Amino acid sequence: MQVQLTATEVQGQTAEYVTPTLDELAREGARRMLGAALELEVSEYVTRYRACLGSDGLRQVVRNGRARSRKVLVGGMSVPVHAPRVDDRRPGEKFTSQILPPYVRRSQRLEETLPILYLRGLSTGDFAPALEELLGEAARGFSATNIVRFKERWEEEYRVWKERELADDDYVYVWADGVNFSVRLEEDRLTCLVLIGVKRDGTKELIALEDGYRESAEAWLTLLRRLKQHGMPAPALAIGDGALGFWQALGQVYPETQHQRCWVHKLRNVLDKLPDRLQEAAKARLRQVMYAESQAAAETAREAFAAEFGGKHEKAVTCLREDWDELLTFMAFPKEHWLHLRTSNVIESVFSPAKVRTRKTKGAGSRAAGLAMAYKLVSSAQRRWRKANAPHLVRLVREGVRFKDGQIVPTPRAEVSITDAGGVAACST
Repeated sequence: MQVQLTATEVQGQTAEYVTPTLDELAREGARRMLGAALELEVSEYVTRYRACLGSDGLRQVVRNGRARSRKVLVGGMSVPVHAPRVDDRRPGEKFTSQILPPYVRRSQRLEETLPILYLRGLSTGDFAPALEELLGEAARGFSATNIVRFKERWEEEYRVWKERELADDDYVYVWADGVNFSVRLEEDRLTCLVLIGVKRDGTKELIALEDGYRESAEAWLTLLRRLKQHGMPAPALAIGDGALGFWQALGQVYPETQHQRCWVHKLRNVLDKLPDRLQEAAKARLRQVMYAESQAAAETAREAFAAEFGGKHEKAVTCLREDWDELLTFMAFPKEHWLHLRTSNVIESVFSPAKVRTRKTKGAGSRAAGLAMAYKLVSSAQRRWRKANAPHLVRLVREGVRFKDGQIVPTPRAEVSITDAGGVAACST
């Protein structure tokens, strides 16, 4: 496809058509889209305050030409930007673009890649050539000195975040897991103890991320005690794998919290006890257990699995029956939440880009830097997390409403009101 740009004289000849490269098309598209977004942002701001008049009767918020052109690194391309300006004469007020804040020279997405690269094995000195190889000369702003500054800033952010108060943060559900990094530390691998929670309004949030020796009970106990000292109430339900350290610690610090074992870990453990030729059929049977609509249906599916694979493979059946009650705890919560409560995959999915080991670098990275990078990785991903399904039901769980097989258990009260974003529904008893 040929795109007509301009008729220009090139070495005495007229070039009426020029075929742009893919990069040139992308850069021009990015420039136009960014320019249009900035224009819309300014227009909305000026329109919003057009009724604000000064003592002279003139508008106090008006457009004021354009700022000097600057280049911004977006998606690996250097895009020229000529941002519109606003003259806001109201006392104490000033227009600041949310799309392109002052002095920003690169998109936030590029900064978000640095923790992943660090945790996968790049040392500070490797960042500049690696990014330049990926993004071209436009990435030269990421010098070794800048990388060190990023790391220092992130380490400070992590320290402040870790010591925050939690009295106002009511986490109804929590996922727990230990994430191991063998990516660049010459010493023992870095084990991050991770807690992610769901608040009353359904939003998901990182609660804790700390160094913990091999997910031991003592390490989890230290973490949970610190959270309780900082004011965190007991969650209604905790979801995790079969690692005994977390459950032992949870029973000491938050004994009232119910336990839900991760089904994905359970399925892996059961399948490991079967020969390869049977695993596909066994997986189908296990999924019938995992996705059963009620406790009775789950028990029926479990016995069907036992009838088919028992005898020669009794170890697999025994493994499935272990911790049975804690595998079905999720059924005592809203059915809309079962998707979230069956597994601890929410943690694994966040860390999966950085868990694969590539190599160890010259000079071991510090554990503090590794923790800060892991924190930055999760906090960046956190902005894109979706709320829990049916978030209004999270509040009901915290208020003590009981559920059985995913449905509300009738109470002596005449009526239980369920409020969501769309309105109010009455559930008669």
